[in-house]
Amino acid sequence: MTRDLKVPLQALRSEHRYRSRRILEGPQQPEQRIDGRSVLAFCSNDYLGLANHPQVIQALRRGADTYGVGAGAAHLVNGHTRAHHALEDELAAFTGRDRALLFSTGYMANLGVAQALLRRGDRLFEDRLNHASLIDAAMISGARLSRYRHADAGDLARRLGRTVRLDDDRDTLISTDAVFSMDGNLAPLETLASLADTHGCWLMADDAHGIGVLGQQGAGTLEYLGLTQAQVPILMGTLGKALGTSGAFVAGPDDLIETLIQSARTYIYTTAMPAAVAEATRASLHIVQQEPERRRHLRALVEHFRDGVGQLGLELMESTTPIQPIVVGASEKALQWSDALLQQGLLVPAIRPPTVPQGRARLRVTLSATHSRAQVDRLLQALAGLVGTA
Repeated sequence: MTRDLKVPLQALRSEHRYRSRRILEGPQQPEQRIDGRSVLAFCSNDYLGLANHPQVIQALRRGADTYGVGAGAAHLVNGHTRAHHALEDELAAFTGRDRALLFSTGYMANLGVAQALLRRGDRLFEDRLNHASLIDAAMISGARLSRYRHADAGDLARRLGRTVRLDDDRDTLISTDAVFSMDGNLAPLETLASLADTHGCWLMADDAHGIGVLGQQGAGTLEYLGLTQAQVPILMGTLGKALGTSGAFVAGPDDLIETLIQSARTYIYTTAMPAAVAEATRASLHIVQQEPERRRHLRALVEHFRDGVGQLGLELMESTTPIQPIVVGASEKALQWSDALLQQGLLVPAIRPPTVPQGRARLRVTLSATHSRAQVDRLLQALAGLVGTA
């Protein structure tokens, strides 16, 4: 007998954990029309404002004129175009890696890496606050999963010391977000790289929220920290956030990429992204490298916002990235504050368990290079009003 699905759905509503979709009626930009009303949005991952950039749109159109709309087949059949190949070469050069390989989504990239590299009985160490895609990747890999305390390299070192021996034949992968999507902080990748070297492990960084944003050239967290391919051999980055398009890539040594081509099921058995999207991403990549002023403006907005929130006495996470979560505690309160902001025309989502721990519900503010200082001030004024009525 099948279970009644209405019961768990009602439980989600009563626990203030029910999720609802909103309908966007235009492009990604600060001023949007959502569900029929005009809002100022602080919730997009379009950190550099490239999703609606004229040059990116023009490149998409040119790509569609050349290659059509759909790829038509998997990369290993006849869906791999010159546009895809050029983008892979440019991503490899951008990130300082031997090669790069395109995937349709970051979720698929993370699943593909774990499935291709790990076997049953191998070992996988993950940060407790890793993205859901990395956790799911662990489950399908068949490896023994050990989750160390968040950003705690000491806890990881103890776990490695108890379980990893250099003379056995099991592979070991350490996998972490580079920038944590709900907290905005960075993983201690320098220490993790040292531990991986000591214990003979692979190290993988999911830099979905760092690519385009961090580093002098915008090449992400690894550039920002000065870490090389030898230190962090597996890099995953997404194209749908700071680069403003869609898809993902894995970059690293030649043998890694060739292994993924031969063995990653999420690469082999799916249709390639449209070549037009690859061409649009090439245009985005050019802008990222040629317009560092976008990152400078974004950093200035982050500093201004943090100063303003600090003066209000609200709890901010320790983040210098565009992800600026304000912790409010209970899910009900987070929803109330989010709704109150929406009534003032400000779209700031409430993030609740199970996405974040119990008692740590928050408003997840994300800033973009296309926000103005005046728009950030408008949000700060609205937050001040909420604090005054709390």
